Amino acid sequence: MVKFIYYLFCIGLLVFSCSSSGGDDSPIEEPKDIIPTNLVLQLTITGVDSSNINGDGSGFITCNATAINAVSYGFKVGSDAEVKNTTGTFNYTCANEGLNDYIVTVFAYSSTGNTISDFKKIRVFVAEKGPQLIWSDEFDSTGAPDASKWGYDIGNGNNGWGNGEKQYYTNRTDNVKVENGILKIIAKKETYQGFEYTSTRLLTKGKFDFTYGRIDVRAKLPTGTGTWPAIWMLGANIDTVGWPACGEIDIMEHWGHNPTKISSATHTPSCSGGCPSTSVGETTITNYATEYHVYSLEWTENELSFYIDNVYKYSYKPTVKNSSTWPYYAPQFLILNVAMGGSWFTIDPNFTESIMEIDYIRVYQ
Repeated sequence: MVKFIYYLFCIGLLVFSCSSSGGDDSPIEEPKDIIPTNLVLQLTITGVDSSNINGDGSGFITCNATAINAVSYGFKVGSDAEVKNTTGTFNYTCANEGLNDYIVTVFAYSSTGNTISDFKKIRVFVAEKGPQLIWSDEFDSTGAPDASKWGYDIGNGNNGWGNGEKQYYTNRTDNVKVENGILKIIAKKETYQGFEYTSTRLLTKGKFDFTYGRIDVRAKLPTGTGTWPAIWMLGANIDTVGWPACGEIDIMEHWGHNPTKISSATHTPSCSGGCPSTSVGETTITNYATEYHVYSLEWTENELSFYIDNVYKYSYKPTVKNSSTWPYYAPQFLILNVAMGGSWFTIDPNFTESIMEIDYIRVYQ
């Protein structure tokens, strides 16, 4: 009997011990760190071939990384900030011109935040970029010129500008429009606002101006005695300092009564037209109205150089540079117009209409 009671006691003790062993005091396993391994970094330079072992000059490189147990990657070029992604692919454009070495560092991250890294050195060639396009109008729309780029002078020289011209400038589509990729400024013989001729004077004043650079204008000029087309610039400070203190740059001027002559000129306080000691760039072009030509200006701190179809024609570089001879240190805006008549020439009485066509305008710095 005593043995039986002792046997039951042992069984009860065993049951109690087993039931209490599943309580809150049991140990909890900590998650194990996951460490990425086998990190591989591959760098590819765009345009590499036997003649260009350091790339095609674009400076474009592609970085590809792989690693076991990695869920994301980080890429760092030189001292630039790290860029993270989950793809393991990273594109980068090297900016320093010439041949330069770059250190590319890659980081592989696991789901537990552990990381490994590696780096490689790469030598990349970046070509000189030269002047960059900062503003242009390709006239690709249809209808009126882009109002974000162009405004208008409305009226006649009686408003305070002009040279005895006979036209009234409007913003009507009868006088200016864009079609088939071409800007057309149309001078017409018609009675309007008390004048016998109409035309348009477009300008970028208050919308775009620049200091130093190159401008290219591809244009076809109007014909007819009395026409006076111009592609030119004025200082953006004209409203405060007046003309000619603001400086004027005539990239292209043409007079219908002297049809084969194309002129370039400057106007400054020291010489604002008709100065005996100042030359004017003048060249002969016979197909000015039937073929497009590119009229260009290169403007630096010390010189204005004029080109037609990229052929040098004329430059202005004063011997003594001061505010009177060189007002070209401040921004200038662009002007396109076709005037009719002037204080020193007349208009053909049989004139009816003529058009200046502009294919594009591009400004570089």
